[in-house]
Amino acid sequence: MSDLRFSNMPRITGLLFVVLAVVTFIFTLPAFAEEQDLGVGKAKGHWTISGGFGTTHPGLGATKSRVETADLILSYGHFLTDEVGRSWYKGRHGILVELPIHLVVKPETTPMVGLTLLASWTFTASKTITPYIFGGGGLVYTDLDLPELGKKLNGTHQVGAGFHYFFKKNTSLDLSYRFHHISNAGTGKPNGPLNSSKILFGISFFR
Repeated sequence: MSDLRFSNMPRITGLLFVVLAVVTFIFTLPAFAEEQDLGVGKAKGHWTISGGFGTTHPGLGATKSRVETADLILSYGHFLTDEVGRSWYKGRHGILVELPIHLVVKPETTPMVGLTLLASWTFTASKTITPYIFGGGGLVYTDLDLPELGKKLNGTHQVGAGFHYFFKKNTSLDLSYRFHHISNAGTGKPNGPLNSSKILFGISFFR
């Protein structure tokens, strides 16, 4: 399926992952130095650093343009409840505040920056592999020159799912997918959407 194909991702994507690795190493040092007995069931929240890539799907809705991005997302997740429920659906409700940086690499090179607020549910029946789902929206600013976008400041909404793999009590490796929508909500013309998929890899530190 051509819409799901990620064409040649440029060298800048590799550079982004190098930066992610360096930042991850810096943040991991104190996490390894002082381990608390919390885990996903008792932690108040977590800091997450994620990197990945995305592509729009021309023909999905009114999306016309092929846009590819290298993504870096810094986020803080705060749990609002203790564990509730039982069996496989036992989990915790939370919120995620994200600072996304999407570096457009096709059809031109330019950044997208924003602020996102998401609601989340983390399944805690397993303490090693904990799936989660999320959804919400926010704002994103870009000067990307496309026929769909009538304004530089746009809204975004997104839904997705992923999982934490705990290789230490309070530290996990993460993999997630999200459907990502950008439009200006009728505040400008044109108001075509950018509908895209994003795949992200990350590391989380629970506290």
